[in-house]
Amino acid sequence: MGALAVAAHRGFWGPELGVARRPGGQGRFALSAAGGDAGGALGVRLEATAQLLLRPNDRKGRAPYAGLGLAFLGSPATHGAGYLTALLGLESAPGARAGWYAELGLGGGVRFAVGRHWRRFPAWW
Repeated sequence: MGALAVAAHRGFWGPELGVARRPGGQGRFALSAAGGDAGGALGVRLEATAQLLLRPNDRKGRAPYAGLGLAFLGSPATHGAGYLTALLGLESAPGARAGWYAELGLGGGVRFAVGRHWRRFPAWW
């Protein structure tokens, strides 16, 4: 769960929800959806990435990761557009139950996202 901003010819910003699956090793597959303001109109941004975690089991400290994927931005202002994406990220304690993350990426503009991650759904869900 986080916030997302994309700076491009037409900007996009809004809240983002994502899910990720770590099948094992250093890999992770992530899907995210964000809804918000896309150039003055209501828009949606969908993204799917394959990510490489450099230290996936660290329970303390910060660990970098990188990813490649595809994104789609749709709004009345853009009429839908697809992008190849690349990202670099930093997360706290990727092997712990919860932490924070920050990402910087390219794909339809410069993308910046920050948020909170949980390894498992919290009990209150």
